[in-house]
Amino acid sequence: MPYPKYTKADLERIVYTQLDNLNAIHDLLRIMKMQNELIENANKKLKDEVIDFKKRVNYGTGKLKNNIFN
Repeated sequence: MPYPKYTKADLERIVYTQLDNLNAIHDLLRIMKMQNELIENANKKLKDEVIDFKKRVNYGTGKLKNNIFN
């Protein structure tokens, strides 16, 4: 089966379309990297807060240690 004949203009159009797609993918990857960094920072803060909370809670009584309201 013979391959279709492409003109130089056809091939240039294909190449530029692929370049546009690669640039769009690059932009999306950059956005995803930034979102991933934000999620990692939020997870670290949450982990630190949970660790701090566990240090302050007396699991025997369920009361907070050094609580100004008790």
